[in-house]
Amino acid sequence: MGDSEATLAVHEPGLKHHFDDSAQQFQSSTLGMWVFLVTELMFFGGMFGGYTVYRNMYPDAFASTSHFMNVPIGAINTGVLIFSSFTMVMAVRSAQLGQKKVLIAFLIFTLLLGCLFLTLKYVEYHEKWVDHHIPGPGFQYADTRYFHQAQILFFLYFAMTGMHAIHMIVGVGMLIVLISMAARNRFTQAWYTPVEMIGLYWHFVDIVWIFLFPLLYLIGHTK
Repeated sequence: MGDSEATLAVHEPGLKHHFDDSAQQFQSSTLGMWVFLVTELMFFGGMFGGYTVYRNMYPDAFASTSHFMNVPIGAINTGVLIFSSFTMVMAVRSAQLGQKKVLIAFLIFTLLLGCLFLTLKYVEYHEKWVDHHIPGPGFQYADTRYFHQAQILFFLYFAMTGMHAIHMIVGVGMLIVLISMAARNRFTQAWYTPVEMIGLYWHFVDIVWIFLFPLLYLIGHTK
C-alpha cells in the first residue's frame, strides 16, 4: 500500500490499523460474525436434537405437559420479536443513510421490544414457579403417570428458553452500547459496521425463537 493510500486509510472513519481499507474491515467483521453464529447454531442444534429424541421416546407424557404452556404469551412474544427484527432492519438502513436521529429511534424501539419480550418471559417463568413446574425436589405434576417424564420436558423448556433469554439479554446490552455510540456520533454513512453486525446477531436470536415457539408451545397442545 502506497503512502497516499496509507494516508487515506488513516482518515477513514472507524478503520483499524491492521486493515487496508473499510471494505476489507467490513468483510472481516461479517465473516467473523457468521462464524460465531454458526457455532451458536451448533449449540442450539444440540438442544433441539435432545428435544427431538425425548419427545419421540415419551410422546404421551410430552403431550400432557403441553397443556401448561402459555400459548398466548408465547404468541405475543413471537410477534414482538418479529416486529423487533423489522425495527432492527430499519436501524441498519438509517445508519446506511447517515440518519442519526432515526437510527437512535429505531434502536430504542428495538431495545424496548427486547425488554418487553424478557418481561413476558419473566411472567411465564413465574407461573411455572407458582405451579411447582420447576424440575427438581419441589416439582409437582397432577398426572403421576408422567411425573418423571414431564420433568424432562420442563427441563428442556427452561434450558432452551433460558438460553435464548440469555442471548436476548446480551442483545439488549449491545443495543444500549449502540445507542450510546450513535448519540456520540460514532457512526457515519462510511462506517456503521457495529450496527449491522449486532443486527445479524439480533435476527439470529429471533429466528431461534421462531423454532422454539411451535416446538414447545404448539406441538401436541391440548385445551
